[in-house]
Amino acid sequence: MADKDDSERGERGERGKEARIVEARMKLRGRFLARMQETPSMADARPMGEGPPNRHGMPRLPPGQTETTAWPVLDLGIKPEVALGKWRLVVDGACAAPLCLGWDDLMALPQVDDVSDFHCVTTWSKFDVPWRGVRLAEVIEAAQPHDDASFLLCHAYDGYTVNLPMEEALKPDVLLAHTAYGKPLELDHGGPLRVITPQLYAWKGAKWVARIELMNHDVLGYWERRGYSNTGHPWREDRYS
Repeated sequence: MADKDDSERGERGERGKEARIVEARMKLRGRFLARMQETPSMADARPMGEGPPNRHGMPRLPPGQTETTAWPVLDLGIKPEVALGKWRLVVDGACAAPLCLGWDDLMALPQVDDVSDFHCVTTWSKFDVPWRGVRLAEVIEAAQPHDDASFLLCHAYDGYTVNLPMEEALKPDVLLAHTAYGKPLELDHGGPLRVITPQLYAWKGAKWVARIELMNHDVLGYWERRGYSNTGHPWREDRYS
């Protein structure tokens, strides 16, 4: 009888947890949906650039960019190798349910495949990169952000940091990506896990991501403190502050 009671309590607990996550998800999306649709990459009436429209109606090639089929490597000069058995992703800060995910936990989350373009602030763009990963929104929502959480700061294993407003972070093409071109993401490109931000310059997505810190105020990241734009909109050639 005790075992049955324990099982029923466990099931009720899991249902309660799922209900709280769903409620947090709906509240978060309700708060930021309009702001997401009003961001420049989706609503700019006079975007700069050239070529046919991309997936969001912007010119395919942002201003000042050149298409490349290569994939140049840029980083801080440190390539942190973290064994999957020791790898962790922490989601904390302004939230009710902080997370600490191991690799198996990440793989148990809903996995998505998406194809998007990759725009580097150093003036090259790589089109149609096939990614697989978890939507960043998935882990943010699971952490149940506080009502005043409006920004996040990504921390990487190499010490890199980058900030994002919530309306950019919650977009469905912003991924915690672990696979590119059907293969595990290479160390040079941020493996085992990186953030990709297809509607912003690529520096706004952290390689080797280790922590997502939810915040009720904005904090500049590594390059933003060194004179890069705080917003990074490619179709406005928004490179530097």
